Amino acid sequence: MKKKLLAAVLTGAMMATVLSGCGGNADNASTADTGADSATEADVADTAQTENEGTEGEADAGEAAENTESIVSAPTELTYIFADGDEGAKASMNEIVNKFNETYPDITITIEPGNGGAYSEFIKTKDSVGEFPDVMEMRDTAMYVRAGKLEPLSDEIVSLFRTTTAFDGKVYTAPLGGENTNGIIYNKTYFDENNWTEPTTYDEFITLCQAIADKGDMAPLVVGGQDIWHMGFWFHKAYNDQVLSQDPDFIKHCYEGSKDFSDDTVKATFEEMKTIMQYAQEGWVSTPDAQITTFLVNDMAAMMYSGTHMFSQIAQADPEFEMGWFAVPSPDGKTRLVGGGGVGGLAISAEAAKDPDKKAAAEAFIKFFYAPENYKIYCEKLSAIPSTVETPDLEVADVFQEVIDANGTADDLAPMWNGRVGENELPPDFRNFTYKTLIEVLQGTRDIDSACDELNKTWQVSMQSFNPVTGVGIE
Repeated sequence: MKKKLLAAVLTGAMMATVLSGCGGNADNASTADTGADSATEADVADTAQTENEGTEGEADAGEAAENTESIVSAPTELTYIFADGDEGAKASMNEIVNKFNETYPDITITIEPGNGGAYSEFIKTKDSVGEFPDVMEMRDTAMYVRAGKLEPLSDEIVSLFRTTTAFDGKVYTAPLGGENTNGIIYNKTYFDENNWTEPTTYDEFITLCQAIADKGDMAPLVVGGQDIWHMGFWFHKAYNDQVLSQDPDFIKHCYEGSKDFSDDTVKATFEEMKTIMQYAQEGWVSTPDAQITTFLVNDMAAMMYSGTHMFSQIAQADPEFEMGWFAVPSPDGKTRLVGGGGVGGLAISAEAAKDPDKKAAAEAFIKFFYAPENYKIYCEKLSAIPSTVETPDLEVADVFQEVIDANGTADDLAPMWNGRVGENELPPDFRNFTYKTLIEVLQGTRDIDSACDELNKTWQVSMQSFNPVTGVGIE
C-alpha cells in the first residue's frame, strides 16, 4: 500500500462522489457542497508546471486551433456554471475550459462563479432573473426537465458513457463521475495476520464475518445506524440483490398497483439484512456515521460497508492504516454495485439549443470534456470514478484503482434505490420511513410481515400527493 500516495491523493479529494443517501440531501448532489479556502500544494504545483510550459504549450494550442475545423457559422459565446466550492473542481474545470477555448478559437466559453455550497439555490436564482446558463453542472435534474429547461443530449454523447439516467427515454445529463460505489473497506493488516482473503462469493463473505465473530477480538462490521441515511448503504445492497435483480421497475409497478411491499422479494430483502446485521457491533443503532472510522482504525471493527468518500476520512484519521477494499457479491453470484452515471452532470439549456451555433458549440464542449486526455484532469483532481466507456489512464492510489476496476467488471451499475428518477422516483420521506421500519425489524420489535404491511400503508398515503406515473405532485 502506498501510504504517502494514499494520504496525499485521497485526503479531502472525494468531493465528486457524495453519498447517494447521505443526510437526506434535497439536492441529490453528485458533488459535495463544501467550500475550500485555498488550493492544495498539488494544485499550486500543477499551476506552476502549466506556467512553465510557456510558449511550447501556446504553440501546441495554436497548432491544434489551426487544424480544428469550425463547427459554428459565426463566433459563438457560451456561459458555463459549475459548483466551484471545491478547489479541485475549480482547477480542473478552468484548465479544461481554457484548453477548449484555445482549440476552438471561434467559440468562447465563459465560466461564471457557481457560488460554492449554495449552488442549487444559485442556479434557481439565475433562472428566476433570466440568466440561466447555456451549459451547466446540473443537480436538480428532474425539476428542470419537468420545467422544460434542459435539452436532451444526442445519441453520440450518450454513447460515451457506461450508464446514464433517462427521463421518458431521453437523457439530459452527462455524468461527471460514477456514483459513489459502496463496498467493504477492511483492516488489511488484521486480515493478513489471520490469513484471511477477500471473499469472492456471498457465502464466503458470511463465513468470513462468522470467523471474525468467533475470534472475538473485534466486531466483524461497524454500522453507523444512528444516522438514518447510513442504513441505506446495506439496505440498498440487499434491495438490489433481491428486488431490483428481479424487477428494475418495482417502484413504478407499485405506483401502478400491480405490485406492493408484501412482495416476496421485499421480504427476502429484510431476511438478507437480518443475516448481515447480526455481525454489526453492539450498539450499532446508537453509533453515528461520524464514528465508524474510529471503530475501524482503532481495531474495534474489522470492516465497514460504505462509499469511496471514506478513503480520505480513514487516511486523515490514521495515515498508517493499511486498508483493503472488495465488493460483496450478491447471493446469486453476480456483482451489483452502486455506480455508473447518476441523475446529475453536465447539461445544455433548452433555450441555448434553439440557436444552432450554441447547440453545436455546447455539444462540442461536452465531447471535448470527456475526451480521455481532458477527463483525466477532472478525475484525478477529484478522485472521481470515470463514468465513460473509454476510461482515462489515471494515476490514483491502489485502493481507489480497485474500485475503478470493479466498476469496469460489475454485472450491474446503477444509482441507489432512492437516487432514481422518473417513474421509479420515491415519494418524499418514504426512504426514511423504510429505514426506520428496517431498524425495527433488525431490533426485533417488528416482524417482517408487519413491516411490509406498514410500508404498504405509508405508500398508499404517499401516492396521494406524489405519483410520477399519473403525474400527481409533479411540478
